[in-house]
Amino acid sequence: MTKRILHVVTNVGHYDDPSHPTGLWLSELTHAWAVFEERGFTQALVSPRGGAAPLEPRSLKFPNYDKTAKAWHADPARMTLLEDTAHPDAIDPAEFDAVYFTGGHAVMYDFPDSEGLQRITREIWERGGIVSSVCHGYCGLLNTRLSDGSLLVAGRKVTGFAWREEVLARVDKLVPYNAEEEMRRRGARYEKAKLPFVSYTVGDGNLVTGQNPQSAKATAEHVAALL
Repeated sequence: MTKRILHVVTNVGHYDDPSHPTGLWLSELTHAWAVFEERGFTQALVSPRGGAAPLEPRSLKFPNYDKTAKAWHADPARMTLLEDTAHPDAIDPAEFDAVYFTGGHAVMYDFPDSEGLQRITREIWERGGIVSSVCHGYCGLLNTRLSDGSLLVAGRKVTGFAWREEVLARVDKLVPYNAEEEMRRRGARYEKAKLPFVSYTVGDGNLVTGQNPQSAKATAEHVAALL
């Protein structure tokens, strides 16, 4: 049986201040997509509202705009996938072996309270599937509760974009909340690398999380190994 991966992307294109654009951090999708593609996995895209997923402008500049991101950006068929993502209501979680939440600061706005994404995540998790995220993608796990009412992340090891990295990226005044702090408040055992912006991935059973854009490939490889 071919393994099936559901990638989650954002619909948001700017911070609270509309003069500051944001969106999907493209390489966080493309690095993982390449890992899964090499293994012959089937892949699909979903977003909180369905439809278009805007791109984070900073992810289209050096050094983040690497070979896989450039290839995707130059491929009309691939870009069309981001213009017409599925709505959560159209997704049957039983058809997927893993869910992978991509990042970009935009997801801080539309991932946490999407009941559709929470339903998908809960069902995949409770069926023994893999729940994974990279960078700000872990914001999509903040409020997901299991059937017994407990938070999925409570008591589990998790990583994601660190507050120190927000400060170094000079967006600490723009972001709507401190994601690292919010994850800790929910009882997650948050971990991070000693140095900012280096690849760091954490696995806790079927929960696999990566800290930053540099962690996307390693996160996907961890997911693939579990599958």
